[in-house]
Amino acid sequence: MSGSISNRLASAAPRVLVVDGSKVVRQLIARVLRAELPEAEVVDCGSGAEAQRLLDGGVFDFITIALRLPDMDGLELAHYVRESAPQIYVPIVVVSGDVDARLHQRTLGEDVTDYFDKSLGFQALAEFIRGYVRPESAAEGTVLYVEDSRVVALATRRMLEKIGLTVRHVVSVEDALALLETERALGRVGADVVLTDVSLKGDLTGGDLLEHVRNRFGYGKGRLPVLVMTGDENPANQAALLKAGANDLVEKPVEERLLVTKLLFQLRVARHLRQHDATT
Repeated sequence: MSGSISNRLASAAPRVLVVDGSKVVRQLIARVLRAELPEAEVVDCGSGAEAQRLLDGGVFDFITIALRLPDMDGLELAHYVRESAPQIYVPIVVVSGDVDARLHQRTLGEDVTDYFDKSLGFQALAEFIRGYVRPESAAEGTVLYVEDSRVVALATRRMLEKIGLTVRHVVSVEDALALLETERALGRVGADVVLTDVSLKGDLTGGDLLEHVRNRFGYGKGRLPVLVMTGDENPANQAALLKAGANDLVEKPVEERLLVTKLLFQLRVARHLRQHDATT
């Protein structure tokens, strides 16, 4: 990950990256997106290498990738995004009209959020993308919030409840794990997203919570997104949290609009992934 956490808000000026070897296809997609999503900045390129340079230079809110690129496989580029891009959990959608076994068998791998069939039309693609980049002022969902400062917890809880979210607040990782264990015994996850600080009361840290959620419980990033709040600006430490399974990071002290934007983004992506899984 390059540099510290980006503070650019997805809702301020959403950026969409279109990667396709065909100039005609890129122009068609870009034209429809600019008409249907005038608030969005659409950037297009024709190769994986060019996409990598663009990704290294800034954050995007949505990426479409052709399955076959002139210089690499689209899935190779998707993996690069997950491993190297500043915003590691940006939605990546393969846009293809090819009759490819990977599409039909849904064997695109965990780096790809979804696939879109060109035969559905680019108007449908614009609507699909709109669900990710359109600003939201209200939402539904349950947040498992782990914070040991009473003052910080009260302020943050008010932020989240103000937009309609349900907050389940605990003060330690131990308490969070006990709650998740109880819910799992009842056949439930227990939350739609986890919001946690790194340094907490007790013997366990936010990093330990990530390890337990991803490995002990086996919840992937789509099943239970985890957003980590941290005051550590060291890029290596930030990258370690993302590698451990964090969907995204928020710098402390927390800025309300940034926190809400990132949280709603994770809820939206997770909801889409669950709906996709339910129909496949």
